[in-house]
Amino acid sequence: MKKRLLDCNTSDLQQLTKRMKLESIVASEGRVVVSEIIGLLQPVLVHISNAELASAFGADILLLNMFDVYNPVFNGIPKVEKQEIIRKIKSLTGRLIGINLEPVDLNAETIGEITSISSGRLATVDSAKKAIDMGADMLVLTGNPGTGVTNKAIVSSLNSINEAVGNQVILVAGKMHAAGSLREAGENIIAKKDICEFSKAGADIILLPAPGTVPGITLEYIKELVTYTHSLDKLTITAIGTSQEGADSSTIKHIALMCKMTGTDLHHIGDNGFPGIAIPENIMDYSIAIKGKKHTYTRMARSITR
Repeated sequence: MKKRLLDCNTSDLQQLTKRMKLESIVASEGRVVVSEIIGLLQPVLVHISNAELASAFGADILLLNMFDVYNPVFNGIPKVEKQEIIRKIKSLTGRLIGINLEPVDLNAETIGEITSISSGRLATVDSAKKAIDMGADMLVLTGNPGTGVTNKAIVSSLNSINEAVGNQVILVAGKMHAAGSLREAGENIIAKKDICEFSKAGADIILLPAPGTVPGITLEYIKELVTYTHSLDKLTITAIGTSQEGADSSTIKHIALMCKMTGTDLHHIGDNGFPGIAIPENIMDYSIAIKGKKHTYTRMARSITR
């Protein structure tokens, strides 16, 4: 199947293998929006989940953050067995679903307050298998603020997870910000050597900070890293993980166009505009900036029963 992801109906997505999902992303030519959401918090619309809200404003893929695979909670969806939560979100939204897993480095030099996280959020083989059993299409090895995630830990976890389940699920690796690491901040968040190591460890997609979101991260720098990543036959996703998903519309559009100019394949927008989701209009404005109203409105209007 060579259908572009931006043209896929829900019924199309249900038939895609891992390889087909990646091919459909490539075919979309840099017009795929990934919206990060948190289900632990009260939804913005109270009785309607943040997943449904992000989908309504044009998200192509949903990324669940702070999701504990052993004790999953996602407010705003009808009550189901915990094992069925991801499949329920899929049935309500018709979207591919990713989950953040965090490779915490207990030996890392850190800065600021460090937060411990539950085992169900850690990037281990067991949590990865559990996520896949629950229906996840994508695993993103990254770090929330103050968790002490390092690139070295990402490589270690990625090697193990790829060996165990790499043929079953899309693997993404990289950091949106320092995540509490003292040495990996600014331009030191990621370099070509890190991309090379992530690639060798089994990453299908390399995550990079969006230009203008982290101090020192420029359009030119990320464009160079995107070009290098593509030379390794890997995809890229640029990410807004610095609460700028809550900025004004003109800032969002500017970041979106800079990301498009880098040549990235996917565009991530974070979960902290409102608590647990980007400002919904910013999801739409980002989408319109990179793919116009035609494709944005089509995604927003397309019935999930198609």
